Formats: sequence, C-alpha cells, structure tokens
Amino acid sequence: MSLRNRTHDPRVQAFLLLAPAMAIYAIFALYPMLNVAILSFQKWNGLDPQRPFVGLANYQYIFAHDPVFWVAFKNTVIWTIMCLVFPPMVGLLLALSLNQKIFGRNTFRAIFYLPVIIAPIAVATMWKWMYDPFFGLFNEMLTSMGLQRWIKDWLGDRNIALYSVFVAYLWQSVGFSMVLFLAGLQNVSQSLVEAARIDGAGRWAVFKHVTLPALRPTITIVLVLSIISSLKAFDIVYGLTGGGPAQSTQMLALWAFTQAMQIFDFGRGAAISVVLLLITIAIVVPYLRWTQKHEEAEQ
Repeated sequence: MSLRNRTHDPRVQAFLLLAPAMAIYAIFALYPMLNVAILSFQKWNGLDPQRPFVGLANYQYIFAHDPVFWVAFKNTVIWTIMCLVFPPMVGLLLALSLNQKIFGRNTFRAIFYLPVIIAPIAVATMWKWMYDPFFGLFNEMLTSMGLQRWIKDWLGDRNIALYSVFVAYLWQSVGFSMVLFLAGLQNVSQSLVEAARIDGAGRWAVFKHVTLPALRPTITIVLVLSIISSLKAFDIVYGLTGGGPAQSTQMLALWAFTQAMQIFDFGRGAAISVVLLLITIAIVVPYLRWTQKHEEAEQ
C-alpha cells in the first residue's frame, strides 16, 4: 500500500488527528502521574539530588503511624457523600425551576452560575468574612433577628467547621450541576411529556416516568464529576480553615499538599496522592460499568 493510500485509511487519519492531543496528555498528565507513583516509593525533601528507594515505607507510615491521615480519610468520605447528595439535588431542583417559562429565567441562570467562575480562593475569602464570629454577616443577621443563641464560631468549632466549609463549596458548585441538568432537560421529549399529561399524569408522575429516565446520562456525568471534585477538594478548604481547627476539616488532597510543600516529605505526600487516585478509580470505574450495564439492559 502506497503512502498516499495509507493516509486515506480512516484509522491512520484518526491517529494523526489524535496524536497532538495524546502527546500533550502524555506529557502533562500521564508523565506527572507516573512520576508521583515512582516518588511514593522514595524519600525526597525536594532539594537533594538523590532520591533513595524506601519501598513501601511511605505507605506503611501513612497507614500505621500517621493519625492525621485517617482523620483526613474520614473527612473526605463525609465530604464525598455530601457532594453526591446536595449539589446534584439542588442543581436538579434549580434546573427544573429555571427550565420553565418564567420572567427573567436567563438572568437567574446567570446569577446561579456566576459563583462557578469565581476563583475558589476568592470564594473562601468572601465566606471567611461572612463566617467571622465577631463581625461576620451570619452572626450579625442572627443578632438582628434576636437569635443570639444560634451564634456560632462557624470555622472555629471543630464540630461544625467541616459543614460550614461545605456550605461555601455548595454555594460555588451548585451552578455547575444546574447547567448540566439544564442541558439534559433539552433532550426530554416534549411529545412524551404532553402525552403523559393528556393521559392524566401529574407533575410527579411525568418527572418520574418521562423526565428522570431521559436525565440518566446527565445524572451519571454529574455524579462522576461530583465524586472526582469531592475527592480532590483543596482550594476552598485551604482558604477557609487550612485543615483546622484540630484537623477537623483536613482532607486527603490537602494533607498530601501539607506533607510535600510544608513538611517537605514529598515521598509521603506522593503516597497519599496515589492512595487518593486509587480510591477515585475504585469508585468511578465500577459505577460507570454498572451504569453502562443498566442502560444496555434497558435497551
């Protein structure tokens, strides 16, 4: 086969089109991941040219001798569960409401989406001011309404600090879920909706039997992105509490950063990152396979 004929082969054309993107992905994604995996078996402070091989010592330390790791693990699990429930649920409710023909719905869509494009560290700064125990917006509002007993040190109380941080995260992230659900709602067949209404189905029945099945691909995307985003939570936690008080808001991603960039133990930080990657794969891949099998069974 001549070179000219080969270039007309669809497989060759596909490879040529994908090659630049694959090269960029390999350089900026695969290589750093591989480097982190190798570093997790080494001891390095970020300065020495030598990286002595220590085997599983870093993993042994974080699992058996690092008490903060398990606190961060527990907080990450709680955070992930909340991320799987609240942002998708609130985003879906907003999408259903703003998919109706109401006055100014495009303006409301923009307002609810606006926090998504704000830098997380800016969101953290804003919410840190609102949470201030002396001059913050929330405690001032509670005082003006005569509800002084509800006043809290929102970021200083270890019992509520994690949930206070999550509220700020919810405010910023819910618009992203809303936009995805709005896009998914455009694929709902209006003829099926009208037919269901003619048959006497109420709003809940239409949602359950028509809208929800059409949204299943979107729900899969939203949940997968929510899992990935929750497991790598860093910016807003770092900006609001830095993992405190008493590690009550410490997360795995933040603890990996702390080990590497503040304690200067890049090997242990890399080991935590690898554990976090494996957790993400262990959750996302089975869920995607289950979703695919479920959709194939229905077809």
